Amino acid sequence: MALEDYREEMERCCRCSACKFIPMDIVDSYEYVTVCPSIARYNFHAYSGGGRLNVALGMLDGRVPYSEEVLNIIYRCQMCGACDISCKYNRDMEPLETLYALRIRAVEEGQLLPDHLAIIEGLRKEDNMVQGLKADRGKWAEGLDVKNISKEKTEVLFHAGCRYSFDQELWPLARAAINLIKKAGIDVGIAGREEVCCGGRAYAMGYEGELIKYAEHNGEIFKQAGAKTLVTCCADGYQAFKVMYDKVGKKLDLQVFHISEYLDLLIKQGNLKPTKKGPMVVTYHDPCHLGRLAESYIHWKGELKIEPDKPILHVPPKKFRRGHEGVYEPPRNILRNIPGLRFVEMKRIKEHAWCCGAGGGVLEAYPDFAIWSALQRIEEAECTGAEAIVTACPWCKKNFSDAIKQNGNRIKVYDLIELLATSTDAELK
Repeated sequence: MALEDYREEMERCCRCSACKFIPMDIVDSYEYVTVCPSIARYNFHAYSGGGRLNVALGMLDGRVPYSEEVLNIIYRCQMCGACDISCKYNRDMEPLETLYALRIRAVEEGQLLPDHLAIIEGLRKEDNMVQGLKADRGKWAEGLDVKNISKEKTEVLFHAGCRYSFDQELWPLARAAINLIKKAGIDVGIAGREEVCCGGRAYAMGYEGELIKYAEHNGEIFKQAGAKTLVTCCADGYQAFKVMYDKVGKKLDLQVFHISEYLDLLIKQGNLKPTKKGPMVVTYHDPCHLGRLAESYIHWKGELKIEPDKPILHVPPKKFRRGHEGVYEPPRNILRNIPGLRFVEMKRIKEHAWCCGAGGGVLEAYPDFAIWSALQRIEEAECTGAEAIVTACPWCKKNFSDAIKQNGNRIKVYDLIELLATSTDAELK
């Protein structure tokens, strides 16, 4: 939908500031009540979800021209969706969809960030978001006893994702994921060097065409592989495959699992059994793309019925994505199944979790903001008494690790895969 299609959303924003905080009925202290990194960092209303709707309306009406500061307002946002969830506690509105449309409009009108453009040019040339060479994409799997779908079909296809494929520090985790699946007796295949980006991060930057292109390409590749099940360890990829492809009319004809969902299922079926103790206190960080952004997309076409002194109605009735149906319990179930591991929760969890800071192109264009956001979450994790923060997203793990290195925090960062691999004797190297 075009930016103009969200005019009513913009006009209905009453500047209540609900988008800035976790809902009042779950607040239990003055600490950790903010939910939007952007407004918390820059402390000016335009940097909130509602403020950006005001800016977008001004642009539509010709009152707000593009400027350096307007571009900062548009792009200094992780697109994490926290404002959207908090807004929907009070009003049935679509702030996040409006923000997507605002970025798409900015890109269409040539209002680009050089840092983003460099990433997109790399994507168009090498099919990944991390400036790696396409020829090197499959190196993470060298020596693994795993099917390659370019040579044989597979029912279960594993998609590593850009970050796991090119970040050598993460290669052991992608390899361990394969070993865990195979340990459970599952026949699994990979695309290797032929794997390409999901297109999700490009879409969050405003490049809608890249998402559509990769949705079409991946859909064809998955179909040719004969896959009935797609498993990915990339939270961004999971959200793109499950939600965004459906949004742009390219829904995949196969079942999509995040690795945490799949491993939790294998444990419940008795095919994986964590036995080695991990005597440690940990807390879990909900990645945005695995949590509130991972709900199935809901298509709706209709209109708002607005009459004086009457409730606003959606005709026909509209069901909203409120973040409740993200992938929250599978990662927690895995942690609870590891002997000796003590799991504690942070204040802001599940659909109200604070973003790690790496999403929406912020890591690429505003790295200082990305690190600041990560440090806010690390402080919250430390306040639980946890020795480590565990996550299930490579971008979260990288940003947390980089922030800890810069700031000197003692807390450790783990990917969920490595803790389970260690407890089940799956090879981790």
